[in-house]
Amino acid sequence: MNDRLPPAAYLSELFSLEGRVAVVTGGTSGIGRAIAEALARAGASTVVVARREAELAATVAALEGHGRRAAAVSADLGSRDAVARAAEEAAAAFGEPDILVSAAGINLRPPMDDLGAEVWDTTMAVNLDAPFLLGQRFGPGMAARGFGRLIHIASQQAFRASVTSGAYGVSKAGLVALARSQAEAWSPRGVTANTLVPGFVMTPLNARLSSDPAKVKALAERTMTGRNGLAEDFAGAAVFLASPSAAYVTGQSLFVDGGFSAH
Repeated sequence: MNDRLPPAAYLSELFSLEGRVAVVTGGTSGIGRAIAEALARAGASTVVVARREAELAATVAALEGHGRRAAAVSADLGSRDAVARAAEEAAAAFGEPDILVSAAGINLRPPMDDLGAEVWDTTMAVNLDAPFLLGQRFGPGMAARGFGRLIHIASQQAFRASVTSGAYGVSKAGLVALARSQAEAWSPRGVTANTLVPGFVMTPLNARLSSDPAKVKALAERTMTGRNGLAEDFAGAAVFLASPSAAYVTGQSLFVDGGFSAH
């Protein structure tokens, strides 16, 4: 690394994603949208995968408004065939991706007594199977090229049971283990795999809790920062994990939670 670079050039050398291609599932809202925008603004050509056409179009327009290349893939990641089609469409946009962010998720929380096979299967399909299948599609190619970044959005429920964890908590714990397995397999060939672990973040996925002011206040008081998370709190962490600077960070869970888990 050149030790005479001016600050802006030095930061670019550390964190620039110029020339990289990123695929972000669930990239039209919440944490996924914030990460898609951050990766694009850091230089990556970004493909956003989600269900709703209008939200996809709005997200692509926003990313292109920053002067970046962006594309959309409309897909419901609840079926394996749909995941396979989405992967091929995503790769067709700008070429095989260097960065895969699995932010798509569903948050169904029936009481354990009422947790049936349908909710279980649907949760696992979107929250765990889709990241696995996409990793299997893109990970070997990343390894062959010598660079790759797999980033999964996990949850506090991967580590501790609360607010009716149910199938959701199991699926997120699976993501943490998946990242470790991917790291074990591919990190010797330049592919890192990590999870980002939010605290309570005011996003559509958390509508059930965010509609209760008393619970929102109580959750904020459990943090060390005195507030709940915002989607934009994940921008810098995602760029770091996707960047050259994170080459020696793999198989890890990075908590972006205001100290919630340490309190």
